[in-house]
Amino acid sequence: MKTIIWDVDDVLNNLMEEWFENHWLPSHHECRLKYGDLVENPPDKLLGTTLNEYRKSLDEFRKISGSQFKPTPEVLDWFKTYGSKYRHIALSAVPLSLANISAAWVYQNFGNWIRSFNIVPSPRDTDPVFNYDLSKKDFLSWFGKGDFFIDDNLLNIKEARKIGIQSFVFPRPWNEGELGLTELLKQL
Repeated sequence: MKTIIWDVDDVLNNLMEEWFENHWLPSHHECRLKYGDLVENPPDKLLGTTLNEYRKSLDEFRKISGSQFKPTPEVLDWFKTYGSKYRHIALSAVPLSLANISAAWVYQNFGNWIRSFNIVPSPRDTDPVFNYDLSKKDFLSWFGKGDFFIDDNLLNIKEARKIGIQSFVFPRPWNEGELGLTELLKQL
């Protein structure tokens, strides 16, 4: 049975879109951007803020609403139809201090299929310095069992391909998705 490694935020869910529309815009009335304008991730420069302030806002939103994120509908439908044909693991770049929220969300929404939740901590000033892995490539190299990898971050995709994992760019405004979402899911 082949193994699919799924990124969580902005793949299994729509974190950036939900954060932007439900947290950032209501408290930044001067912002004239739309979600589709967020062609960089992180979008701190586009938003006219610092990376730390952006992360603080995103983390605050995850604490408040993280258990209520909606799964990406097309992905959830795919899991319902084809999920039992593969093994699945989640690999997220979530802050260590918030990993419990992300893990609970994954198991609540995809627990019928995803049985392993793993993180490469997204750095925060309050988190410990020590990390086993500094990148998803480091984790994937150590793990050594992935057949397919799906992520919205182009660097993660390129690095996974370098170590021989067939990888798919999940289409988002900040990347150059090679396939549309429907085509990507058909490739699996």
